[in-house]
Amino acid sequence: MTKKIHKEGNVIVCTAFLTVSICTALCVLIECVLLYVLTPIIFILFLFVVWFFRKPERRYIKDENVIFSPADGRVVVCEEVEEDEYLHERRIQISIFMSLWNVHANNFPVGGTVEYCKHHQGKYLIAWYPKASEENERTTIVVNTAKEKIVFRQIAGVLARRIVCYAEKMIGKEVEQNQKLGFIKFGSRMDIFVPLNANIKVRVGQKVKSTQSVLAIM
Repeated sequence: MTKKIHKEGNVIVCTAFLTVSICTALCVLIECVLLYVLTPIIFILFLFVVWFFRKPERRYIKDENVIFSPADGRVVVCEEVEEDEYLHERRIQISIFMSLWNVHANNFPVGGTVEYCKHHQGKYLIAWYPKASEENERTTIVVNTAKEKIVFRQIAGVLARRIVCYAEKMIGKEVEQNQKLGFIKFGSRMDIFVPLNANIKVRVGQKVKSTQSVLAIM
């Protein structure tokens, strides 16, 4: 399974590479103890940035009866709640926490028409905190499938300072299941609100993969 760099990391990766190159050149030209210490540290950070923005190649599976995980990570919430931003009804909330070590690219868990997309400014609480869903910076998306309206939410964490969401330009347009949704930079979470009658296939503590793991069957 090959890995590439996600387009959202191109500028950061290039900047990091340029910094490493300059420091290496200065080490050759100037004898400075500080540079000899800093250059290996910067190089390690460069490798981390490249690794963080990795984009693994995966075989996408499509099934209109299935809600796939939109993110890599660990399930931290699976409970009945009131979805009070758009649907205003009871739903099962499944929350996936993405640590620094997870792939941070997000995908549409279902296919259909993008009906709603709204970005909210907010705090930067630790993403697995219950209040993060309502108080942190976040973007809420609603996709109207042939069967249900599915609400899901990108949530910034304590380190994440930028949410990239392609759905903002897709309102009223059709999207495919597992199509690219966006990217959250440096630690975050995603909430998915599924119907009460859905057959839940995950549990709290379980690790999931975007486009591969089944969260629920409608």
